[in-house]
Amino acid sequence: MDQVDAAIIGFGSAGKPLALDLANAGFTVAVIERSSRMYGGSCVNTACLPSKMLVHAAAESAFQGGEFPERSERYEAAVDEKNAATARLRERSRRALADNPRIELVDGEASFADATHLVVSTADGERRIEAARTFIDTGSVPALPDIPGADGKRVYTSETLLDVKVLPERVVVVGAGYVGLEFASLFADFGVDVTVLQSGDELLPREDCDVARAVRENFEARGIRLALGAHVKSIDDDVAQVLVVADIDGKEERIPGDFALVATGRRPATDVLNLSAAGVEVNEHGAVVTDEHLRTTAPNIWALGDATEAQQFTYVSYDDYRITASDVLGDGSRTRDDRGAVPSCIFANPPFARVGLTEQDARDQGYDVATAVLKAEDMPKAPLLGKQALLMKAVVDSATDRVLGVHLYCSDAPEIVNLAKLALDEGLTAASLRGAVFTHPTLTEELNNLFAKVQK
Repeated sequence: MDQVDAAIIGFGSAGKPLALDLANAGFTVAVIERSSRMYGGSCVNTACLPSKMLVHAAAESAFQGGEFPERSERYEAAVDEKNAATARLRERSRRALADNPRIELVDGEASFADATHLVVSTADGERRIEAARTFIDTGSVPALPDIPGADGKRVYTSETLLDVKVLPERVVVVGAGYVGLEFASLFADFGVDVTVLQSGDELLPREDCDVARAVRENFEARGIRLALGAHVKSIDDDVAQVLVVADIDGKEERIPGDFALVATGRRPATDVLNLSAAGVEVNEHGAVVTDEHLRTTAPNIWALGDATEAQQFTYVSYDDYRITASDVLGDGSRTRDDRGAVPSCIFANPPFARVGLTEQDARDQGYDVATAVLKAEDMPKAPLLGKQALLMKAVVDSATDRVLGVHLYCSDAPEIVNLAKLALDEGLTAASLRGAVFTHPTLTEELNNLFAKVQK
């Protein structure tokens, strides 16, 4: 049996830097990854970076225009470029750990025999590892809905779709969350006929109502069909196409597509770990229960990233690495409570980003709310920069002038929102942002105009 100071199950955004820190501190480390094609984690291979490369290529294609054969060639070239880039990043991630003499990469699927012993199924047979400390960083996987045909050959998830090199003419997207809307926007930019089916009666119900309305209007203006209150009954293969059968407005529709994308959320990838054998508690969704230091219910076992109850964002996973490293190698002072306001983004075209409270959230929490909305016609920088700008919204506590939330549906939103996060974390006021000196001409500078409009 192999003995190590630390075993890390999963090679992702948290596990990689943690392995390096532990090794540099003198630990012997085994990093166990069930697929060599997942070195670096989902962000590198099946999520953030590859999908954003296609989003960028789609926006360029929309600008260039052209007929379907031209757009199809661009799409295939974009997939090839994405594949080459992810291969380079995956190899870079592998070398970062493999070149460290205190780290061993183990290809195989791990499960717990008890709190200190792991069983790893490898291509060469079963391997047993005894670890003084174990860190669970197994990430998440797409959650398939209980719909007949959801596992059909023309039905894809956000991960498997990334490898499709043939541009479809028609796509049906089941689910209107962040992932579903991002892919809907991407394909629309490539000129694809897109239908989005959402079971709920509202689009983006957790987002600010003004921004959700702007997103819906923009999508529909681009020819994307958004069918809300749609209850999907089945997904059927019909020789050369897929048919999504759904009840919409009380009527059954059979919506054809070259393929369907099922984007109905993700679930923690914990079901094969045999966590009960180690005394590790999970919630009803399979997420590992942790405390503020990311310790599980079992001694000397931690869990990080999408495997836990935290928000499923790469930057949250990376912060989990900081928290765990602080707990194991430092003074344990960093906890989940130190994250501050966590921003989120939809990388559609244009992108949407938000941080903090919506107007309704703030009112529900008892704040005396003031708001400001800046529309495209009020943003003189937008046409000057040749960029699409639709809406900015601020939510402010009128009693203290403190910024409570910022919602951005415009170009550069994923960049500008980071400044807004700092404003919330530091308790800045609307007056601070109204009078701040920003570079010109930029969309960030529009924050001056936005906060100048704050009204109760």
